[in-house]
Amino acid sequence: MIKRTLLAAAAACAIAVPAAAQDFTIANATVVTGDGSEPIENGHVVVRGGRVVSVGAGAPAAGGTAIDAEGRWVTPGLFATVTTLGLSDVGAVSESNDTRAGDSPFSAALDAAPAINPSSQHILVHRAAGVTRATSVTMPASSIFGGQGAIIDLGADPQAVVRPRAFQVVALGESGARLAGGSRTATHALLRNALREATQFGEDASIPGRASRPGDIRTGDDLPIDPRMAGDDAVRGDDVLLTRFDAAALVPVVRGEQPLYVAVERASDIRSVLALRSEFPSLDLVLVGASEGWLVAREIAASGVPVIADGLDDLPENFEELASTQSNIGRMVAAGVKVAINASSMENPRNLNQYAGNLVALSRVPGASGLSWGQAFAAISSIPAEISGMGGRAGVLAPNAVGDVVIWDGDPLELGAMPVRVFIDGVEQPLDNHQSRLKERYRDLDESTLPKAYDW
Repeated sequence: MIKRTLLAAAAACAIAVPAAAQDFTIANATVVTGDGSEPIENGHVVVRGGRVVSVGAGAPAAGGTAIDAEGRWVTPGLFATVTTLGLSDVGAVSESNDTRAGDSPFSAALDAAPAINPSSQHILVHRAAGVTRATSVTMPASSIFGGQGAIIDLGADPQAVVRPRAFQVVALGESGARLAGGSRTATHALLRNALREATQFGEDASIPGRASRPGDIRTGDDLPIDPRMAGDDAVRGDDVLLTRFDAAALVPVVRGEQPLYVAVERASDIRSVLALRSEFPSLDLVLVGASEGWLVAREIAASGVPVIADGLDDLPENFEELASTQSNIGRMVAAGVKVAINASSMENPRNLNQYAGNLVALSRVPGASGLSWGQAFAAISSIPAEISGMGGRAGVLAPNAVGDVVIWDGDPLELGAMPVRVFIDGVEQPLDNHQSRLKERYRDLDESTLPKAYDW
């Protein structure tokens, strides 16, 4: 009995421990580094201890497990931004859906990290599509603030959260106006009031700033935005609108220690967001959506604010997108704006590579503005990683980057191309999920034993 118990305990521990990183060398591949450059023919990728150590053309030095790509495409894993991955299982079932907290008394203090479910089928499905890392966050519902998003990896292990509290989300424009009281004027008053409250609260509560780290790398642990760190000695006035927890959560935002992702579409709204820096100069802004960004592309580029833009908006779904065009991203990139493709605008973020491929095709349409192949792939790999604070460490195949590697059965930006092998942190990942199992179950369904159907 004791022996069986010990064996069961050992088995449970084995299941809980993540698989060790593999040392492997991929050769004879069409290698995409993800940095915007064109693919490398007959290239190689070497991964050791979960990190990339060598990328280039020709034959690599021997070592680790040898993988002959047989000419297939090898890329860094895709990086999906502003998703709800891991926060829901069945969208229509509220008990399994943590993407919105419409009845919550809190807003900015909401933290996606504790709710992430690494076993969610959505994570499994997107992993099989080549997405290896993502940002996940709750959407604005009870307030213009959606809460604090996390960076996650999509590996088959219990530790999905790579960096908690990586950014804060706020909705302006039409959606923000609905949440704030029915007008953009209310939205801006609420936003400015919140930022000023947070500024004062941070001073009164003596909340420390981010710890100094080599290279100024944010880890999440060095952001003092846990409400428990707010202190007990701060007395607040009677006219405050934020809870203590929400005010504490916004302190790193006003100090520029935590990026503020601003959902905005209309050109005039974008200008208003950029103008916020005149009042709050430390804000680390990121524009999300920006369907009319091309109209103010030079202003965005001059500000240095990056954009996570909708992929191919070409119809005015509402009044704030009247000037939307498929050339929006291409024109912003041409003006010098750093642009990633927005996963939150898609029903399925696993289609990121298809949107990127369409932008390549758009470059061949007379009068349109698209992206080169390298630019398009970077918009779903290295650029979203850089915007998320993981520049040079994710979304690229470069020395010391994480070992997120995908081997595809064809050009990853062509319709129908699918991964055949996926590695995250140097660990090969299973590609099966509920959808793939259903496909296999009904691929060759034997109907010989079914009863005779009714005659009509």
